[in-house]
Amino acid sequence: MRLCRACALLALLFVSSLDSSASFETTVLPKKGLEVKVSSKLPDCTVCTVSGDNDTQKSCQVSLTLVPGEEVKLQFICSKPIEQSYNVTLTSVLECTQQMCKPNVVEAQSSILSEFTRTFIWKLKAPEKTLVSLNVLGDGLTKTSQPCSEGLQYSVVTSGTNKEDPTQYCRGGFETRLELFNQGVVSLEAKPNTKVDSLLFQASSETIKRMTVTIGPSSTVVLSRDPGQTECEVCVDDGTSSDCSSTEKTLKSAEKLPLEFRCLQPQDVFSMKMTTKIECTKISCNPAVAEVDPELFKGFKKTITWDISVPDRTVLTLDFPRNGLKQISASENCEDGFQYMVSTTRSDRELKTSSYCKGGTESKLDLLGAKTVTVEVPKGGELDRTIFSLKASPRTGRIMSVTSDPFTNVIISRGPKEPDCQICVTEGSQQTCSPQIRRLKNPHNTSVEFTCPQPQNIFNVEINREIDCTETTCSGNTVHTETKFFPDFNRTFVFDFKVVATRAFQMVFEKTGLRQIPNGETCPDDHTYSVVIFLRTGLTNIGTFCKGGHVTNIMARYKGRLILKVPGNVKVDPVDFQLNVGPETKMVAIITVNLPRGLSDTDFITPNYPKDFPDQQQIQWEFIVPGMHNYTVLFHDHSTPVCLNGGVGVEYQQEDKRVTKRLLTDPQPQHYQGNFNLVLTNCETNSTLTGLSLSYRVSVMRSGHPVLCTLDLTKHQRVSVQIEKVGSDPFCEISINSVVKENITVAEGTTAKLSFLDCPKDDVRLTASQVIACQNVASCPSASLSVPTLDSCLPIPLQNFTWQLTIPNEATLDLVSPTGSLRQSLPGEECDPSTSLRLVEAGGFSFGDFCSNGVIQKLQVHANVSVTIMPLDFTRCTNPLLNVSVSPEITETIIYRVSPSILSSTMLATPSWPQGMKPLSTVSWIVDLPSRYKAHLQFINVTQPTCADRHTCIKVKLLGQKEELMSRREDEKVENLWIQQSFYLNMSNCMPEKNHFGARIMIVLQKKNDLLIILLGLFGALLVLVIVLAVVCIVIRKKKAKMNRESSIYMGKGNIFRPSDKHFTKTRADNDSHVYENIDDTMVYGHLLNNSTYDSVEQPKGMLVDSYQTFMGPTDGPLPIIKEPDPEPLKERYQIFLDPSETFIPSRPCTPINRQDSLGFQDRRMMDNELYTFKATGEMNTIRLSSADLDPQPPLPEESL
Repeated sequence: MRLCRACALLALLFVSSLDSSASFETTVLPKKGLEVKVSSKLPDCTVCTVSGDNDTQKSCQVSLTLVPGEEVKLQFICSKPIEQSYNVTLTSVLECTQQMCKPNVVEAQSSILSEFTRTFIWKLKAPEKTLVSLNVLGDGLTKTSQPCSEGLQYSVVTSGTNKEDPTQYCRGGFETRLELFNQGVVSLEAKPNTKVDSLLFQASSETIKRMTVTIGPSSTVVLSRDPGQTECEVCVDDGTSSDCSSTEKTLKSAEKLPLEFRCLQPQDVFSMKMTTKIECTKISCNPAVAEVDPELFKGFKKTITWDISVPDRTVLTLDFPRNGLKQISASENCEDGFQYMVSTTRSDRELKTSSYCKGGTESKLDLLGAKTVTVEVPKGGELDRTIFSLKASPRTGRIMSVTSDPFTNVIISRGPKEPDCQICVTEGSQQTCSPQIRRLKNPHNTSVEFTCPQPQNIFNVEINREIDCTETTCSGNTVHTETKFFPDFNRTFVFDFKVVATRAFQMVFEKTGLRQIPNGETCPDDHTYSVVIFLRTGLTNIGTFCKGGHVTNIMARYKGRLILKVPGNVKVDPVDFQLNVGPETKMVAIITVNLPRGLSDTDFITPNYPKDFPDQQQIQWEFIVPGMHNYTVLFHDHSTPVCLNGGVGVEYQQEDKRVTKRLLTDPQPQHYQGNFNLVLTNCETNSTLTGLSLSYRVSVMRSGHPVLCTLDLTKHQRVSVQIEKVGSDPFCEISINSVVKENITVAEGTTAKLSFLDCPKDDVRLTASQVIACQNVASCPSASLSVPTLDSCLPIPLQNFTWQLTIPNEATLDLVSPTGSLRQSLPGEECDPSTSLRLVEAGGFSFGDFCSNGVIQKLQVHANVSVTIMPLDFTRCTNPLLNVSVSPEITETIIYRVSPSILSSTMLATPSWPQGMKPLSTVSWIVDLPSRYKAHLQFINVTQPTCADRHTCIKVKLLGQKEELMSRREDEKVENLWIQQSFYLNMSNCMPEKNHFGARIMIVLQKKNDLLIILLGLFGALLVLVIVLAVVCIVIRKKKAKMNRESSIYMGKGNIFRPSDKHFTKTRADNDSHVYENIDDTMVYGHLLNNSTYDSVEQPKGMLVDSYQTFMGPTDGPLPIIKEPDPEPLKERYQIFLDPSETFIPSRPCTPINRQDSLGFQDRRMMDNELYTFKATGEMNTIRLSSADLDPQPPLPEESL
């Protein structure tokens, strides 16, 4: 209570003293460890201690130091304002070990003498190599060089050895930590009556950052403090003293050099730059590898530079083994912060720098001259130990031989910034070099050497050819571009044309036209053409063109130039053109344009565009418009000059029509037809103003009419039609029901309205198909495959027709040719493609092509198949092509029923030969042999696979028998067989792993030779011969007996007589009266000789009878006269005998004359008769008919033939 009353009294006295400016009293109790010093700024102002009873003792001084922990009463006496007349300093000590500080919180006794200007001072005591961190509590600090506005200003001296001025701070920044060393000082100056926080800093301590580094003998390291970073020192400790620097420190070659950083995070403050020198000779470098210790200044931002020196004319190769490089521009930065820079010093001492990032394709760099390689590593980045390797080699220049056509000059030039390479030309034995440009005139076996390894990056090559033309022709009408010159250089091909002054030169681009592009642009294929002509006013650029357009002809007068520019490493693929002498013309140029079919827009510009078209000149475009197309001209952009003489105009000239003149501002032609010329005329202009220029477009669209067809498939059962565009004509349009499509399918049972617009027949493919299907075997009817007739309005012919045959799984498809047999198309025995049928399984496997007239009687297929015919003319395919029926299921995939030919060998093959059989499929042949024939089965060609599952198998057995004649797997040899009767051949495939399974077989038939039958035949023939001889002997003996007794002669005139008087006592059946002794041929075959006559023989006059009558009348007396009726007319009557006028009957008995037993006689009247058989030329002979002669002869056995 006493103290409170004293304080109140003192305050009252202080207020009264302020009012009087005489004195001020207050009681102060400093904390222990806090040194408080009060000093006067003015000599007449004092500070006094008041003590004793009733404050009777007073001691006054100009400066007073208070004892910590003791309360004292102070009196301030001054004639001036007290707050401006005294300073108060409050000093405390912060003691730290290597692990901690005491106290760990820096406090300020802010209540002491707040009426005066106070300076709080904290002095740091810490062991050597210890770093003390003061973390700012509350708002951060900011550096400043000006007084702080809020009345609180901090001042920091980092250590006792720091000779620099203290660093000033104000509140309100981002500095949150102060780093100090032993004897460091932190002070806070507070203006009078300014509030000071009692808690200011959190203190901590730790050992300072130390490291040991090794720097190579040819390396130098510079550590520099980054601008704007906190205070930090780097020190080199040599054991006796420390050499420290807070800005920059240079370190040279040293082994295990100790370094100290007097800050917690030196990597945030310092950056490291290291330079290493490498010396190279013409063949090697030392060191040969650029290496960096990964632990050297780890975590710092580093810039590592290798300064490489090389002799003249030496190539240095840098190999980056880990990651390739990607070149970037100087303004770009690498995303990962790793950036490589390669600097080359040229001979003119100019530095050329290229920048690279990681992750590219350039792993090797070939460099010339002295150079440096720099790698920038971001803070925290890690490098491999090996950065690159070096290899030095003598600079081997590039040598090439040049030989050109006559009148050709080669000009090699370069820019002035590339002085490190020379061109040396050797002609004969003399070599001359030049650093800038060389001109080779008509070079022939000329050697050109570049003194750098990659001259294509430095030099440009111009190949100039001069072509002079006479009044009629040019030398070498077809102009070819040299493609073998300098293939990887930037090339410019120049063709200079010159004709007589009154004529024009004409360039014809027939095969590949040109397309005009804006001047200054390049073509997509890097082949850019320019046409330039020489006028009296100077060069005029007719235009810039690319390959593949519609400009087919350019004609210009007198003298011109064609320029082709091709960059390096682009293969030259030029346009060959014809150069002709054109007629006399007043035009600057005449450009012929063959506009394309269909919808198109083609742009054109005037010469020199966008600059001025030459004064008082004309240019003409000749447009060839395709038939049934309309064109429209649209002016995009134009500038109209101010004319001093004449006028600017546009003329349109059409065939057989008058010229139409228009202004640039007039509407231009729209939707016109036919070819036309556009002529642009310029006037004499005011050259100080804008001249004439024009950019325009010619649009073409079709005006043709489509071919319409309504295709009705309702009248065809399950037939669909496919239409496909196959040509390259982009203007062919096909549509269905007004919808344009590339592929059209007309479904079965529908009607479609088709349209064909500008479609050649070869550009559209028309196919059709029919589905024949059934659900079960009972509902599957037999069918004949024939091509239906489609609507005749289709403008294109049908190219193929396919039948899709679908059957149940438990059924088999039987295919039989209507002509009786089929033949498989095989190599060497191909079917006519226009008449062949292609069989393909539903899964896509082809059974092969087949045609008619072969040995295959029937095909049985256990699968759904498609049958396709592709004839040249479907109008001839009116008959059925194949009969189809369904039978019960078979186990094989396909069965061939074969009847081999007797006359020739029969070739068979597996399906789709020479391709292999389908995996896990089975094929069989049922071979029917004719009777008495055997077959020689020969395996001509068998290919076996390597099986992954199961085995291949070839089996042969006779029909109706279970015993197998042969059974072979893929690893067993197949033998040829003789088979005596019809047999069965089966082949089964495995699941092949490699190669395929297939076979080609030949069957040869041969007639059987049965020895028993031959012997029985011979025995029968001998027996018949014996019987015949016996009969003949008996008959001859009997005939001789009769001839000795009597004979009978037939008289043609009707008188019959016998030499004896005897009557015929035997009946006809009991005697030989009906047996003729002799018969005249003419009497028997006369009816066949109606048109034959014998001129030299007298014709008989008597009547002929139609048969022989045995005489039964009396023989005594005269012979009776037989009267017979008159003969009937011969017209339309069948007669056995010939007409008397056509019959040769002698006037005497017909007895054999002149070798009656000869077969040599041949009657000429019998030559054309059906009974004429084997007689040769000779006399008439008689034919004896007797009972023996009429007996049938035994037939000869078939084996004896």
